[in-house]
Amino acid sequence: MSYAAARRPTFYFIGVTTSQSSIMRVFPAWARHLGLGDVEMKGIDFEPHAAPERYREAVQFLKHDPLSLGALVTTHKIDLYAACRDLFDEIDPHARMMGETSCLSKRDGKFVCHAKDPITSGFALDGFLPEQHFARTGAEVFSMGAGGSTIALTWHLMQRSRGADRPSKIVVSNRSAARLEEIERIHRELNLDVPCEYVLAPHAEDNDAVLARLSPGALVINATGLGKDAPGSPLSDAASFPERAIVWDLNYRGKLVFLDQARAQRDTKHLQIEDGWTYFIYGWTRVIAEVFHVDIPSRGAAFDEICRIAAEAGKPAAARPVA
Repeated sequence: MSYAAARRPTFYFIGVTTSQSSIMRVFPAWARHLGLGDVEMKGIDFEPHAAPERYREAVQFLKHDPLSLGALVTTHKIDLYAACRDLFDEIDPHARMMGETSCLSKRDGKFVCHAKDPITSGFALDGFLPEQHFARTGAEVFSMGAGGSTIALTWHLMQRSRGADRPSKIVVSNRSAARLEEIERIHRELNLDVPCEYVLAPHAEDNDAVLARLSPGALVINATGLGKDAPGSPLSDAASFPERAIVWDLNYRGKLVFLDQARAQRDTKHLQIEDGWTYFIYGWTRVIAEVFHVDIPSRGAAFDEICRIAAEAGKPAAARPVA
């Protein structure tokens, strides 16, 4: 891939189908609101699990091009970090601990990689989880997909500072064994005393079987990218959600089959259903704040205005509440 030197301050989005993301419409509106000046956003697309040299080529370009300010990374968080960690001048503690990066920035002449997901997934989760949900229900968490998002959100939910409001168990499934082995290693090193189970699930029916044994009130998460980066759902249409489950799809755009499956059972199973729109807002604003060295609030009236601007500029119909 050929990279041309930026002609004005440029912020990059490293993903899979970046041109389809709402951020391409939202970022210009946010840039005006935040006073970022004459800035540009560009997408860099790779297929999932691209060759390491492709990640290195992109990161070396970003590191050395003066007007390329930084990037948000999605889908490729673990693979890019593994391929490029020797190229970073600084690695933040979360990125080093979790072996992934979602944000590349420059500060004081240094090229820095950050893992923002532990912060952003925590903001999103705490925004929709009922108060003391796990303390009251004793429910589990089942996250399908063992990538960077699951590493981050399970880290948040396992923190001892949550007291009794931690899952009784965390179950993580993935289609390949290598990712499961990596997240198991990370959980073991965290040593946060929440029981964890790791399930190899090459077929949707394997996830259906886990779903069938969960307690009422379980938090069920699609962290696979299916529905956005690739078609489909990690569940089959025969899957049955637990009573009063909280169902979260990290995606907000695409053909969201997983959310359709949950919506079909919403009334009979009394489900709480959440998409990835708020997660999208937190994820982008935390990275923009880092890359552009600006303060962006994460709550209150000023944050509500950020959300209003995003919804007006680019919120897709799939991310709008269903009456």
